[in-house]
Amino acid sequence: MVQRWIDVVFLHWPLPPEVVQRLLPPGITVDTFDGAAWVGLVAFSMEGLGLPGLAPLPLVGSFPEVNVRTYVRSGGRVGVWFFSLDIDRLLAVAVARSAYHIPYCLARADHGRFGTIVTSRVERRWPRPGATTRFAVQTGRRVDVTDAFAGFLTARWGLVSATRRGRLRYAPIDHPAWPLHEAHVLHLDDHLVAAAGLPTPAGPPHALWAPGVDVRVGRPTRLLARG
Repeated sequence: MVQRWIDVVFLHWPLPPEVVQRLLPPGITVDTFDGAAWVGLVAFSMEGLGLPGLAPLPLVGSFPEVNVRTYVRSGGRVGVWFFSLDIDRLLAVAVARSAYHIPYCLARADHGRFGTIVTSRVERRWPRPGATTRFAVQTGRRVDVTDAFAGFLTARWGLVSATRRGRLRYAPIDHPAWPLHEAHVLHLDDHLVAAAGLPTPAGPPHALWAPGVDVRVGRPTRLLARG
């Protein structure tokens, strides 16, 4: 699939690795930076979703998304593990759950930028309705592309998932390097992280923003865990 991610906001909090690890299936190990696992609340506008060389898919090609994620290792690969992904397109939820085995949720959702202010809102409708998030950030100056921590949080070139039978899958993700900027949180009221079974984050998040990149997500293939 090809797509474009616009006005991407990355909010991250550290957690003890063992707390995150208990929510991962066998064969997947949480990745760490400076001894901590990192849980992200990531929001953006998806545009132009479709197959390479074809027009965007009708009715589902553009929509807001907010996901809760962490970073993992398995079978010699590093990637993103999603706890939830909230969007407002029923067909896209069904396709992503069946094709990529990742936990998309149906929600009322909005995401947009007004000058230097980016806002996002989610109210989950299915499954397990009721989880919400609302936040606003102000974009800031450009971040050094050699920053190792920013790279750990954002430079993830694949996603890891598991089928209902516990078989692990890996799908490559290809896009240019993120044009990252600082972000300053103006307001945050989140319940999506806790809805994933994680502790409610304490303290302000580490925040970044990127104006957008073109993305290609490859076909998922079986991932054989090692050790």
